[in-house]
Amino acid sequence: MASAKEITLYHCRQARSFRVLWTLHEMGLKEYELLTMPFPPRFLVPGYTKLNPVGTIPFFTHGDVKMTESCGIPLYLVEKFGPTSLQVKPEEPDYGAYLNWITHADATLTFPQTVFLRFVMQEAKKGLQEAGHAYAKWFIARLKLLDQALADGREFLCSGRFTIADICIAYALRLGASMELDQKFGPYSKAIQAYVQRMESRPAFKAAVAEEDASEQAFQGLPAQSKL
Repeated sequence: MASAKEITLYHCRQARSFRVLWTLHEMGLKEYELLTMPFPPRFLVPGYTKLNPVGTIPFFTHGDVKMTESCGIPLYLVEKFGPTSLQVKPEEPDYGAYLNWITHADATLTFPQTVFLRFVMQEAKKGLQEAGHAYAKWFIARLKLLDQALADGREFLCSGRFTIADICIAYALRLGASMELDQKFGPYSKAIQAYVQRMESRPAFKAAVAEEDASEQAFQGLPAQSKL
């Protein structure tokens, strides 16, 4: 098995990198390094763009491997450090659904949230706020696929068990709630609310939140010239 000692995850509180941190905890991987920086690090953390030229979060390294996509990194982890029940194999009937949920999580659900975050909550430029609100409504509308899937009473999205598809989707729902999109643009359905509660009650989720808190405090305590 590959060694987690060579893993470093550059992270910000509640950022998409939380998908990776949660996956690490669900897999029981230890000895990685977590750096929880202020957001956005490309402006607030000297030296970050030298490591990650686009300045985004997450930034993940494993030896010579460098990755920036929050749904791609969990896929890498389950394949590199498996076998694990978090992965759905190609021979399983739900393999297609598994891949679709993972990509749906970022391309369809998280993307419109980032438009709202930037143009309504961060920059709030006149004219662009309307685009932010429109994309927030788009996010809520795109939850129909998830509602349809959960309508049969399933506990998890794929193969009758918890997988990284659940991590990728549940994070998007958590992010939406943190920006109150579920209050301003239409409440999550009861099925989605119950799904979020199940996901956030998992011990690995709670442990990842606790580590995020501790890592953020540790980073803030470092001298500015030694942060990266």
